[in-house]
Amino acid sequence: MKDNFIKVAAATPDIHVGDTEFNTKSIISGIKTAYEKGVKLVVFPELCITGYTCGDLFLQDTLLNGAVSGLAKICKASGGFDMLIVVGLPFMYKGRLYNTAAVIHNGRLLAIVPKQNIPNYSEFYEARHFSPAPSENDFIDIFGASVTFGAKVLFEALNLPGFVLGIDICEDLWMPVPPSSYHAMASATVIANLSASDETTGKNIYRSELVKNQSARLVCGYIYADAGEGESSTDLVFSGHNIIAENGNILAESERFSNQMVVSEIDLGRLLSERRRITTFNITSPSEAGYEAEYFEFTDMQETVLTRKYPRTPFVPGNKSDMEKRCSEILSIQAMGLKKRLAHTNCKSAVTGISGGLDSTLALLVTVKAFDLLGFERKGIQAVTMPCFGTTGRTYNNSCGLAKKLGVTLKEVPVHEAVKLHFKDIGHDINVHDVTYENAQARQRTFILMDIANQSGGMVIGTGDMSELALGWATYNGDHMSMYGVNASVPKTLVRYLVLYYAETCNDKELKDILMDVLDTPVSPELLPPENGEISQKTEDLVGPYELHDFFLYYMMRYGYMPSKIYRLAKYTFEGIYSEETIYKWLNIFYRRFFSQQFKRSCIPDGPKVGSVALSPRGDWRMPSDACVNIWIKDLEKLK
Repeated sequence: MKDNFIKVAAATPDIHVGDTEFNTKSIISGIKTAYEKGVKLVVFPELCITGYTCGDLFLQDTLLNGAVSGLAKICKASGGFDMLIVVGLPFMYKGRLYNTAAVIHNGRLLAIVPKQNIPNYSEFYEARHFSPAPSENDFIDIFGASVTFGAKVLFEALNLPGFVLGIDICEDLWMPVPPSSYHAMASATVIANLSASDETTGKNIYRSELVKNQSARLVCGYIYADAGEGESSTDLVFSGHNIIAENGNILAESERFSNQMVVSEIDLGRLLSERRRITTFNITSPSEAGYEAEYFEFTDMQETVLTRKYPRTPFVPGNKSDMEKRCSEILSIQAMGLKKRLAHTNCKSAVTGISGGLDSTLALLVTVKAFDLLGFERKGIQAVTMPCFGTTGRTYNNSCGLAKKLGVTLKEVPVHEAVKLHFKDIGHDINVHDVTYENAQARQRTFILMDIANQSGGMVIGTGDMSELALGWATYNGDHMSMYGVNASVPKTLVRYLVLYYAETCNDKELKDILMDVLDTPVSPELLPPENGEISQKTEDLVGPYELHDFFLYYMMRYGYMPSKIYRLAKYTFEGIYSEETIYKWLNIFYRRFFSQQFKRSCIPDGPKVGSVALSPRGDWRMPSDACVNIWIKDLEKLK
């Protein structure tokens, strides 16, 4: 928990309607199970001490006294358990009956929170028995202590930064403005909803969307605990549909009709980072918003054992259908950005360098799409291949084949002699394969592209991607520069999927075969001579695996995580794929390169933003070029 995670659970106990003794034992059993799993917050369903479907039995003193007795037993049994427990029961207060949630920590009852919105339509008739929450909080004497009774109460852990719990009860979620909206604006980061939502056809889909969307709107964790089997089936069936969501993502969801306990971890650091980023998310203190704050402390602050899944490629949807939709959308965004720029400049010619690699392939595909949208002849696109010392037959043939299949104008300009002359002019030994040797080729190619664009009244379309910009893996004023960079906010891991998507949907076998071979080609700038006709210079051998760097980039940029937290998530996510030493090495290099190479990002060409992370100095990322990396590296060094 010192890592800003909190393990939470939504649990549906087996119950007997009206049997408070049986139900209490079942709930205590669930508490023990949750505790054994390392859970720090467990939420049980609405009115679970008695059962939701008691009907007019709610008007019987025997049932109500049994509920309070059950609550006392739960409090006593939970002593020594360092966890928050939220459980539902009917409760009398000043002559009225309320549908409430009791919040307990380590044997101590912290507060009783009544339901605010009482449904009385269709199958629901709660208003027959229950009153809505009073408008003001009060205090009640129970179990020898004075305890808050009211709907406007939040529960804050003093020693777990960012953990503030608010309570919804069932119908509260389905309102136009749920109470949890106010809880979040008063600083709640986690919402517990005790529910008894019966099943009708298709309702589970709507329910899931409600929970997911509310967690997204509030930038919070949302724990939905639903009544299940054991409730009366006189007219209704309950499925125990338990859901744990975080900021629009469902982390865990039970199988319906199973009375399952679902467990996951809410990342409080992620929620705080997102709220910090969204400047329109205005938060006031609980007292300013008219809330009571109940403070407590967890005693066991060990590192949370993670079970939730983190995708290895966070920029790429894991679901194939979602991925195809995303790829289609991104290609459209890229093409529409270029279409606008071409139309605005009255430019009917585009020039792009093609190398047979992934980035230049994607840039050419996007340019073709933009020309098609404008109704321009594809011959107006000049695809320029510029072979030099490192070019292999494989990449050269793929470049030429791609240009021909797409119907664009192929132009070949070998740069060997020009670069040799340049070396002679500046007195550089051609046998010294250093940075001058490499960058001279890149700058010569850019020089040629710019002049060809001038010849044709055209525009140079950049090919470099966001991962290269993050690492500074581009030659300054070489491939770093263009007149419009269509790939500027597309990370390397996503470039691959965009090209793959195009290959699988192009309905042209020859074009598909070329694209598939491009995908199979090692990532390389091809600036060093080949070995036995094969690529000798492999980018990922030099700067590290792009799937690691994109993982680092996402969590650094999107959520502002510390290096130590990113390291932990990477170890967890890439277990069995990369060793801890390998991850540490490349994460260290990532930070050093990211900070030292900002000067390249400070002057990049215009280009369309396609996702939530971008490095444009005019939009998402403003950073001084001489910022110091020391404190980030020190955080990493602590791990040694």
